[in-house]
Amino acid sequence: MNPQIYFNEVNERQGVFHRRAFLMGGVAGVGMLTLAGRLAYLQLVDADKYKTLSLNNEFQSRLQPPPRGLILDRNGIVLATNRPDFRLYVSRDENTDVDDLLARLQKLVPLDDAHRERLAEDLADAPRRAPVTVMEDLTWEEFSRINVRAPELVGVTADQGDIRVYPYSGAFAHVIGYVGKVSRTDVTKDGPNADPILLNPGMRIGKTGLERTYDLPMRGKPGAKKVEVDVKGRVVREDPGGDIASTPGQALQLTLDADIQNRALEVFGADSGAAVMMDCRTGDVLCFFSSPSFDANRFVKGMTRPEFESLNTYERKPLINKALLANYPPGSTFKTMVALTALEQGIPETTQFTCGGSWAWGGRVWHCDSAHGTLDLKMGIAKSCDIYFYQMALKIGGPDAIAATARRFGLGQYYDIGFAKNEQRPGLIPDTAYKKRAFPKDPVWHPGETPSMGIGQGYVLVNPLQLCVMCSRIANGSKALQPRLVRSIGGVEQPSGAAVPSLNASPEHMQFLHEAMIAVVTSGTAAGPAADLGLGPIKMAGKTGTAQAHGYSGGRGAHGAQGAWDQRDHAWFIAFAPADDPRYAMSVLTEHGGFGASASAPKAREIMRVALLKDPEVRARIEQPTPNAAGPAPDATNAVAPPTNDATNTAGAST
Repeated sequence: MNPQIYFNEVNERQGVFHRRAFLMGGVAGVGMLTLAGRLAYLQLVDADKYKTLSLNNEFQSRLQPPPRGLILDRNGIVLATNRPDFRLYVSRDENTDVDDLLARLQKLVPLDDAHRERLAEDLADAPRRAPVTVMEDLTWEEFSRINVRAPELVGVTADQGDIRVYPYSGAFAHVIGYVGKVSRTDVTKDGPNADPILLNPGMRIGKTGLERTYDLPMRGKPGAKKVEVDVKGRVVREDPGGDIASTPGQALQLTLDADIQNRALEVFGADSGAAVMMDCRTGDVLCFFSSPSFDANRFVKGMTRPEFESLNTYERKPLINKALLANYPPGSTFKTMVALTALEQGIPETTQFTCGGSWAWGGRVWHCDSAHGTLDLKMGIAKSCDIYFYQMALKIGGPDAIAATARRFGLGQYYDIGFAKNEQRPGLIPDTAYKKRAFPKDPVWHPGETPSMGIGQGYVLVNPLQLCVMCSRIANGSKALQPRLVRSIGGVEQPSGAAVPSLNASPEHMQFLHEAMIAVVTSGTAAGPAADLGLGPIKMAGKTGTAQAHGYSGGRGAHGAQGAWDQRDHAWFIAFAPADDPRYAMSVLTEHGGFGASASAPKAREIMRVALLKDPEVRARIEQPTPNAAGPAPDATNAVAPPTNDATNTAGAST
C-alpha cells in the first residue's frame, strides 16, 4: 500500500472527529449556559416567590384511627373483629371541578348516578379539603387503578384502613349491635365525642347494642402519620420516622356462648320472637337472641335506603331487639308467681277448685281452654287451668301481694347488662298504686281486674329477659340472681351476677314450684316429645304460657294458633334443667306462635340440649358406660373400637 494514501485517510478521519467534537461541545455549552441562566433566574429573580411557597409547605400529623377492640364469646370465639379495607376519598378546594372529577372517577370505579349525586351534595356541604368517603371495600384492581392515576386526580385519595366485621352477624346482631359512620349528631362540643379523631372519614363509632354502650373503651387511642403538605393541603411526601403508633381498643368478652346462640338462630328460622338463657348458679347470660335477625355488616359500610326500608317495614320487625323490647302478657308462666304468693300467704297447696271449662262470676263468664275438673295447686300449674287461677287470685285478695312477689323475682324492671334504658322496656307489674297513677278518673282497683292478673293477662307485661331472670331465680331457689352479659373489659373481670342478696323464699315453697314445673313436662301441658330432652336421666322442668294477642276471638283453633299470623296468640315457654340439679334456665317467646307447648317448648328443648351437652358434669351423667354382656371376653386382637360418642352424635340421636 502507498504510504501517502494511508496517511491522507487517517488525516481525513481525524478532521471529521474534530468537527463533530466541536459541534457537540457547542451544543453542550449552549445547554449549560441555558441551565445556568435558568438557575440564576430562579435564584436571583424568582427567589422571593419560591421562598414564600416553600415556607407554606409544612409538616402535619394526620390522625389515624386505632384498631377497634375485639368482642369475644365466653370461650374466646371472635364475634367482632377488624379486617383491612381499601377506601376511596375525595376532597375539594376552591379550584376543584366536582362534576368533572366525579365523572372521571365513574370511569374507574362502580359509581352509579344516584351515588354520584349524593357525593356531589356531600362535597358541597363538607368543609374545603375535608375528605368525603366515596367508596369502601375497594377491590385490589380498583385500588390500583386509582393509585396509578393519582397524579391526574387532584383531591382523590385511596388508602388502606380497617373495617369492622361480624363473623356471626345473624346470631349476634341485636346483642352486639353495629358500628357506623360518624354523623353530625354524634360529634359534641365537649366530652369524649369531641375527640378530633371522630372527624376522620375512616372512623366508626358504636350505634346500637354493646358496640354503643362500650364504644369508648373499644375505641382505643388514635395514632398519627407525619406528612409534608403544600399550601393546598396536598401531600408532598411522608415521613415514616415521625409516625405515632395507635393504641388498639380494649377487648370485650361476653358471657354468651356462640354454639348456643347459633343453635337459637337455627331453631327459630323465620319465626319471630326471642330466647334468653342464664346460668342459674352465676347469673351469666349464655344466650340472648332475637328473631328474625339481620346482617350487621351491611350497616358498617352504609346501607342503602331501599335496604333499610325493607327491614324497617317487614311485619316481623327484624331491627327490634325482642329480648328487651317485646313486652307482652306472660300468660300462664305468671301462674308460678301467683302460686308462690298463695303459699307465702298460708294458702295450702291442697286447695282445690273445679274447672268446667267456664266460670260465671262478677256478672260475666270466664273461660278456660278445657274442662279440667277438680284440681289442687300443683295440678293447676301442670294443667295450666285458668279457672283455677282466676279463683286463686281472688282468694289471695288483690294485686299488691302478687305484684310484690313478681318484682322480687325480677319482673317489671330494667337490668344493667350493657343496654341503655331507651333500648329496654321494663314492662308492667300492676298494683293498686299503679291504678291510681295511670287512671286518675278511675283510680280504684276493681275486683274484676284481679282474675285477669291471676293468669298473667290484663295489665301485666314482661319481656323475655325478665321471664328468664324469674325462671333462674325459681331454679336457684335462694339468690336474687342478676343477669351478667359482659364478662370482662380489657381483661378486667366484671362483677358476678351471683353476688346478690337472698330471695327470702322458703325452701319448701321453692321445692313445690320445682315439682309443679316438672309435672308440666311429665303429665301437664308440655308432656310428650316437645319438652323431652332425649338425654337419658337429664330432664327439663318448664311452664307453658299463651298470651292473648286479641282476646279469645282473635285467632282460630286452640290458643289462637291458626288464622292470620298477626291475629294469633303469643307463645311462651320457660324452663330449667337438669330438673333435679338446676344449672341453666331460659325463656322462649314465639310471637303469634299460638300454643307455648307446640311453638316454643321445642325451641327451648333444642337450645337447652346444646348447653347441657357442653357441660362436662352433665355430659358425664348422660354418657353411662354400656354394661358388659354375659359370656367370655372378646379377643383383644379382633376387638373393634366403638364409635366416639361426641356432642354432635349425641345431639343428633334424639332428633
